[in-house]
Amino acid sequence: MAICCALLKHGYSNFSLEILEYFEVSDLLVREKHYWDKYTPEYNIAKEPGAPMSGRTHSEETKKIISDALTGDKNPMFGKTGENNPMFGKTGKNHPMYGKNLSDKTKQIMSDAKKGENNPMYNKPRPQGAGNPSQVIEVTDITNNTTTSYDSIREAARALNIHKSVIDNYFKRDQKKPYKGQYTFKKI
Repeated sequence: MAICCALLKHGYSNFSLEILEYFEVSDLLVREKHYWDKYTPEYNIAKEPGAPMSGRTHSEETKKIISDALTGDKNPMFGKTGENNPMFGKTGKNHPMYGKNLSDKTKQIMSDAKKGENNPMYNKPRPQGAGNPSQVIEVTDITNNTTTSYDSIREAARALNIHKSVIDNYFKRDQKKPYKGQYTFKKI
């Protein structure tokens, strides 16, 4: 916000953007700290890289404002219970069933309830673009003249360290030219 206000106050022509260095993402925090120490930037409110609140505390007045804003029916969790409670999070510890085990009989009843015609996806077409999850493909590396067969597009993409959509698009666009001048793909 400070930068936005300064741009409006002083005009865009009084600011510039300059790339100081290219480096690996893994070095990001180290290089940020280096440039922080070297230039002590006016508009960078973080005292340490990766920790914007490090070394800073809210005043008692600010704490009171935040507390009042989240009290009673103004609290985003007010009146929420059970399944509609977003506080269950990834661990689910706040869920009413957390820590309770279902019997094998109950699990089987729940499983049967979702089979066949009771399955929400029963007789529905696969979403467009979902493709065949088990499409066997051959990948030919034309630089060393080797061909490898993979059980799925996803498996081939993992092996080549590329995103699955690269191979999907290769087939959708009916490409003949080798991907990155090296790989051709063929459905089996």
